[in-house]
Amino acid sequence: AGILLKISRCCGIWSCCQMKNERWIADALRQLSEQDLQRQLPPETPPVPRRTTVNFSSNDYLGLRRNPDVIRTAMAYLRRFGTSAGASRLLSGSLECHRELEELLAQFKGYPASLLFGSGYLANCGVVPALVGRGDVVVADRLVHASLVDSILLSGARLLRFRHNDPEHLDALLDKSVGRRKLVVTESVFSMDGDVAPLKEVVSVAVRHGAMVFVDEAHATGIFGREGSGLVCAESLCESVNISMGTLSKALASYGGFVCCSSAMKDFLINRARTFIYSTALPPPAAGAAIAALKWLKRHPDAGSLLLRRASLFRRRLASAGLNVGSGQSQIVPLIVGDNQNALVLAERLRREGLLVRAIRPPTVPPGTSRVRFSITLQMSPETLQECADIIIKAAQDIGLV
Repeated sequence: AGILLKISRCCGIWSCCQMKNERWIADALRQLSEQDLQRQLPPETPPVPRRTTVNFSSNDYLGLRRNPDVIRTAMAYLRRFGTSAGASRLLSGSLECHRELEELLAQFKGYPASLLFGSGYLANCGVVPALVGRGDVVVADRLVHASLVDSILLSGARLLRFRHNDPEHLDALLDKSVGRRKLVVTESVFSMDGDVAPLKEVVSVAVRHGAMVFVDEAHATGIFGREGSGLVCAESLCESVNISMGTLSKALASYGGFVCCSSAMKDFLINRARTFIYSTALPPPAAGAAIAALKWLKRHPDAGSLLLRRASLFRRRLASAGLNVGSGQSQIVPLIVGDNQNALVLAERLRREGLLVRAIRPPTVPPGTSRVRFSITLQMSPETLQECADIIIKAAQDIGLV
């Protein structure tokens, strides 16, 4: 009893100290709530969506995460290799399935080599600091993903931002920048606006200034180019883009990240990318699922273009009603409403109508550009998209957005 009393007193003291130490957290959360910026976990998505629900928040663009071949292959790799790699690649965690997947990815993307990471975020945060550091300069598109911004800040290199998709501004910044090494960073398809980078122009400017080039292809992989190989390959830029980064967690229906590069660059990253060196290797079932998805893409080379056509019809329908859907050309369609509260109200209204969407607000997007973002997938028929577009237009009109 005495021991229990002491434990109880200690726990009470700890709880009191914790509460005092965390008062600033309550203040920070209150400020976020007052600005309509507080994020919360949504209700759990059911394993099998209700027939009345259309999921516009998924990155499963090709609908492969429930594909029988993908599931069967993941299970086969689970039985063969186990649930986990058990160690980092540099210890005992480098398995046959990792080599197989890396070879397929390199071939798929048109590069000599590829290297797997635990996620796209880890790939970015491992590769960029390996390439640049203090005394170097990174010039990045103003709208690159948060993981790229974090990776650049982590590197210690000087960060300059060029106006979104503006090669002329990039040229001017590179002209003025002084650094031991220069790295240009952009995405090929931007995740919040769904627009496509002018890659040829951006790469041309970078090459002229002797800068390395890093292109994040997370949302282009599986959709654009030959068999979904992405825009770097489609525009014949593999020899000029030093790093083509992608994820396994979107169109490829698995989990993990990767970069495609030269063989020398791969060897360098194995030695310098800390998120690779100090992380357990990708779980074998995830590798198996990605392998099956890549093989599916070879059998269905037009899947990406079919998806883009459906997204284009959906985008045009919303635009015809006077809604601001930006200038994107991808499977990502933003409905930009500007105000945080309007975005929240519209998302909730659509949720009640059976459309699973989320409001996207600062800091994910710039202030004044809050939106509801629609991810189109192959599981959505043209008829479903037409019906959903009509629901969205009616909701926007009722709220006063049109």
